[in-house]
Parts: sequence; C-alpha cells; structure tokens
Amino acid sequence: MKPTAHPHRIALATRLLGCCLAAALSWSASAASIAPGSTAPGFQLHSSTSTDLSLSDLKGQVVLINFWASWCGPCRQEMPVLEQLYKKYKPAGFTLLGVNVEPKSADAVGFLKSTPVSFPILFDPDSKVSQLYAVPGMPSTVILDRTGKVRYVHQGYKPGDESEYQDQIRSLVRE
Repeated sequence: MKPTAHPHRIALATRLLGCCLAAALSWSASAASIAPGSTAPGFQLHSSTSTDLSLSDLKGQVVLINFWASWCGPCRQEMPVLEQLYKKYKPAGFTLLGVNVEPKSADAVGFLKSTPVSFPILFDPDSKVSQLYAVPGMPSTVILDRTGKVRYVHQGYKPGDESEYQDQIRSLVRE
C-alpha cells in the first residue's frame, strides 16, 4: 500500500509554493527596476556627516552606489578599493555613495573607525533603499551615468573586480 500525503500537508505545501513563486516574481519585477538603461530610483538618506543626502543632488555626476554591511567579509575587503577609486576619479565628476544596510548604524561607524573612507556613507537601517534597488545580497554595486541612468550592476566582490569598476567609471566620466 502506497503512503498518501495528508490533505492539510498538501494544502500547506501548495500555499508555500505559491508564496515562493510570488516572492520570486516580485523580486524579478523589482530587479527590472535597476536594469542597465533604466532610470535610477531616487532616494534620500541620512549620512555619516549628520546631513541628509539625496541622489537627485548628484545629477551631472557619475555615481557609484555600493550597498554594504560591516558583517560582510567581501564588503570589508572592497572598502579600501572603493576609497582609491573615489579619490582617483572625484576630480573628473565622479562620486561614490556607500549605503550601509544594517539596522544599527553604530556597527558601520565602528567598522569605519578602523577603515576610514572620505566618500559619503549613507544609512539605510530599514532597507528601504536596498529594497528599492532590489539588492539581492552584499555587496551590491550600481553605477549611474551623468543623467541618472543605470549603466552597470555588480553583485558581490572578489579581488580584481576593481579593474572592471575602473574601466566602467573611466568610460562614463569621458562621456
């Protein structure tokens, strides 16, 4: 005699499958909002300098937005590389925004004491902006052209990725 699944378990499995499918469809629809060629979603966040910074304030500049967390090993490894890129290309009309996604900004501030950066650090404790950009994990990087269009999207970081960032930034500041 074959074992049969209990009707309640079948109903639960069906609901779970439906939820997973809805979440996947929702994520893919959100991810489309940050596809290269689309206009970057606007936002305003509190910064480490105790002021609010709005993406719209940066029109006319090439902008790299890096979503990161202090608990993320690749993020910690990438931070000094981002600082070098910022210093090198800032005079050419480039800026970099480090968007920290941790609920407690004190964790980010503590990390930045040992790894200081000169580019703006913004705090997204409720992950509203990272959700707006459909960030799937840390680190995630989005590079915008001077008109505010998304040109490049990167997931993760491994040593050597900075060469790709540099090529993309160099190309955009020349446009």
